[in-house]
Amino acid sequence: MEATVPDERPSAEGPATFREVFAQREFRAVFAAGALSWVGDYVAKAAVTLLVYQQTRSVALSAAAFAVSYLPWLLGGPLLAALAERHPYRRVMVACDVIRMALMLLIALPDLPVPALLVLIFAATLANPPSQAAKSALMPQILAGDRLVVGLSLNASIGQAAQVVGYLLGAAVASIDPTVALLFNAVTFGLSALLVRVGVRNRPATMTSAHRSHLLRETAQGFQIVFGTPVLRAIAVLVFSALLFSIVPEGLAAAWANKGSSGGMAPGTAQAVIMVANPVGYVLGGLLVSRLFGPTRRLALMRPLAVFSPLVLVPALFDPPPLVVALLAALCGFAVAGMMPMANGLFVQALPDGFRARAFGVMATGVQVIQGLAVLVTGLLAERFSIPVVVGVWSAAGVLLMTIAALRWPGKQTVDDAIAKAAAANAEPTPDPGGTIADGTPAGTDLRPADGHRRHAVT
Repeated sequence: MEATVPDERPSAEGPATFREVFAQREFRAVFAAGALSWVGDYVAKAAVTLLVYQQTRSVALSAAAFAVSYLPWLLGGPLLAALAERHPYRRVMVACDVIRMALMLLIALPDLPVPALLVLIFAATLANPPSQAAKSALMPQILAGDRLVVGLSLNASIGQAAQVVGYLLGAAVASIDPTVALLFNAVTFGLSALLVRVGVRNRPATMTSAHRSHLLRETAQGFQIVFGTPVLRAIAVLVFSALLFSIVPEGLAAAWANKGSSGGMAPGTAQAVIMVANPVGYVLGGLLVSRLFGPTRRLALMRPLAVFSPLVLVPALFDPPPLVVALLAALCGFAVAGMMPMANGLFVQALPDGFRARAFGVMATGVQVIQGLAVLVTGLLAERFSIPVVVGVWSAAGVLLMTIAALRWPGKQTVDDAIAKAAAANAEPTPDPGGTIADGTPAGTDLRPADGHRRHAVT
């Protein structure tokens, strides 16, 4: 008898509640593990930056110690994320945590030469792409429908909150003893591995050995599925465009606080206020929008919020004081967080199961590149023009770009068709080795749901 496929598309029903989401035992384990490792990571970043500066008195080397954690995403994020598709997600997450715990213990060794320290940091961060890809791909196997959207919002919000807490805690602890902060990070990875190992059910890999090809080809298929599918491509453009503008106040905070009107604040305080504003706004936006509005309303709000996110930064043209800049940045973060979970939910519904980790690798790498590029370009522009003018004009251009992206958004029928195709591919894969699936999906991947049930692909 043919199984019934539940409809998990946005509906007129009310939103899922936090209680319903946290009632899922596996989600609680993944959520707690993620919160621990994120806080530990940001504590370690603050500690390593200070440790390198204390040893070398070099601002450049200290900055390099901070920046090296982003290199794995830039150099091979999609390739490393593709590895997660080949193995059970729980195993990938636990192995990555154990590896990072061991490397953090090595980094904490006294009198470690700076070159060795940088190499170990880079090695530890190589585990980030497969770990985060596996976590992203695991989520729809734990949560379904609107619970998934709320769960994604909770995960994103705790990540932003962990950034604020981690940096503050890391700076405080590292000023006393950076080694303690590094040991703290090692402990968080160990606890994270334990939580995932005990709290998450083991499931087989979505890609079986019979469907493997070359790792580079599998990675390329991740790009093909994201940018070759109209609905996924539209979501990617919307997400990338939003982050292209929301990161700018945070990235220019140090120079802005030291060159602009301080409003009675010390430059260091002004910098801190501007830097934490966007994450705070993101936390509030993610929690409030997901909780107060149902799926249909969130879908309707997604495009207006996308346009609003750069629009709210345009008043930076008038060189407001730091508190006002922080308020604008917080509103921008609120808007981005309000649209992001719904965009994520639609993305995974239109995504075949066997491409979840690889698609996440493509998106996560794009986010890193986009944000880095935005800060780099606006920083260069700020060498010739005032920072308020740069941010204001850059954001005005963002309004135009986001308006075009919103107007070119696929129609409801196109979105429904994409979700239906993904559901059909997940339910009844008909791979043609070396070719494509009937709906244009690249072959060479097992598209069946890992839990054996027929349902929409959501991650």
